[in-house]
Amino acid sequence: MQSRSAHRPTRAAGFTLVELMVVVAIATILFAIAVPSYITYVRQSRRTEARTAVLDLAGREERFFSTNGAAYTGAANQLGYTAFGVPIGSGYYQLKVCTPADGNCVANLNMLNPPAAPSYTVVATPVAGQSQVNDTQCGAFAVDSVGQQHAITSAGVDNTAYCWAN
Repeated sequence: MQSRSAHRPTRAAGFTLVELMVVVAIATILFAIAVPSYITYVRQSRRTEARTAVLDLAGREERFFSTNGAAYTGAANQLGYTAFGVPIGSGYYQLKVCTPADGNCVANLNMLNPPAAPSYTVVATPVAGQSQVNDTQCGAFAVDSVGQQHAITSAGVDNTAYCWAN
């Protein structure tokens, strides 16, 4: 007499279509959550790079002022740079030094109480064509000669408190 197990059909190894679709659905959900979070953290790290560059350049302006008398400079070579308006660091921002003679050197910056001459404002703006241009929350960063920090959204709205904290 044969045992019953000998007549049972064996199951083929592998995954069923339902199992595979469940895995794909779970992976899609995880991907949809992870990618926006990753992009947010990348933007924040680039903002940090811009803020650091602005503060470093402001420090260089102060050193220049303390060693050269009664004036700040807008000359890149006197501050240790080859030129302004070129990408800095990872290439997502560019720096600019503005003096009172330049007026509002960055559209919509709307600085509160800009300092009187002699003074400067260091501004970091996203480089055209780079992904940081899509950062709508923090479009430009600035610091002036009295230490006031400024930031605007891409629409020109003041967002200083958020941008300098994030």
